[in-house]
Amino acid sequence: MKESHVSRRDFVKTLGAAGVGSLVGAGHALAQSNTPATTTAASPVMAPVKVPTRPFGRTGAQIPMLALGGMFDVKSNQLVLKQARDWGVTYWDTAAGYGTEAGMGMFLEKYPEARRDLFLVTKYDDDPGGMTAGLNKSLEGLKTDYIDLYFLHSLDNTSSLTDDLKAWVEKAKADKKIRFFGFSTHANMENCLTSAAKLGWIDGIMLTYNFRLMQTDAMKAAADAAAKAGIGLTAMKSQSGGPMGFDTGADLKLGGHFIQRGFTQQQAKLKAVWENPQIATICSQMPNLAILQSNIAAALDKTSLTAADHAALKDYAAETRPGYCAGCTRICEAALDHQVPVGKVMRALMYHRAYGDQELARSVFAQLPQTARHGLAGFDCAAAEQACPHGLPIGQLMREAGELFA
Repeated sequence: MKESHVSRRDFVKTLGAAGVGSLVGAGHALAQSNTPATTTAASPVMAPVKVPTRPFGRTGAQIPMLALGGMFDVKSNQLVLKQARDWGVTYWDTAAGYGTEAGMGMFLEKYPEARRDLFLVTKYDDDPGGMTAGLNKSLEGLKTDYIDLYFLHSLDNTSSLTDDLKAWVEKAKADKKIRFFGFSTHANMENCLTSAAKLGWIDGIMLTYNFRLMQTDAMKAAADAAAKAGIGLTAMKSQSGGPMGFDTGADLKLGGHFIQRGFTQQQAKLKAVWENPQIATICSQMPNLAILQSNIAAALDKTSLTAADHAALKDYAAETRPGYCAGCTRICEAALDHQVPVGKVMRALMYHRAYGDQELARSVFAQLPQTARHGLAGFDCAAAEQACPHGLPIGQLMREAGELFA
């Protein structure tokens, strides 16, 4: 797999020529230079930075190894879109349910020439029977006449990937409304990948994948099966935020380790995922230039993680394990006879606590059936807690979600 790299130092120099100073880590502000850049014989203008690319499964598409997640106020942050495109972060992800298709469409309406550079991805959140209308609505919102990759959103099993849906995909491709098709999955990812690999018509999958999950034998086997089937894999939730939040001491310890190595723990978590060449790209929430630049610096940096780095991540994962939901909802939800949508409640809590995005958290929670939303506080989740391999206090978390999002 060919990946062209620019050193992190050269990347920061390039940013400096544009008036941006040193990086201080994902999620934090960047120091802004007040000194105008000058070009002299001793300081030539460098070539534009471009994020390295990887092949996307069997599709023939080359995509950047860092993708822009569209779950933020895109309309008010058009500069992020512009800079992402300029620096080669041209895989843009959104969804009908995010409310951000119109923001990306606003950018494309202003810069129609940008469309040829982009690998545009969106998702459909409802019953597959309404996908034609959903696709047409997305095309209208995005101001484009085709989608590069169209996902069925948030599957926890592959039962909806029917022959009828396959026929729909073939027609949408023939009509040149989509180039590729697949699905996203936040739960039971290993089973979803393994099943999809046997179908022969899935082009891409977006899955929860991070330094915790990638170490299990089940995930390794699932990713291998999907890769051998030619399916392009997009990793999401690479920072592995949990529904409970983590102990400050554990985070400080991990952060201190990687600061001594010259990069942040957020950058290290990205690097860990990129070490698997089967992952074509990481879709990251980058709502501001600070995070965008920090993540690009990690993508361009040649420094590999050491055995000690991996040990630090492993220790952190073990220490914070009881606060992280691994998405194995087939276990906990079966223990409750599928009466409680544990996985989706956990997602809402994760967005609230790990992402700090209360609006998105409430949106996810609002999608639950009314009976589930109002019955969480009184439901006995003891059987699910006993079945949970991570020992999560599921009953407590369900009650807290009911109170938070009431």
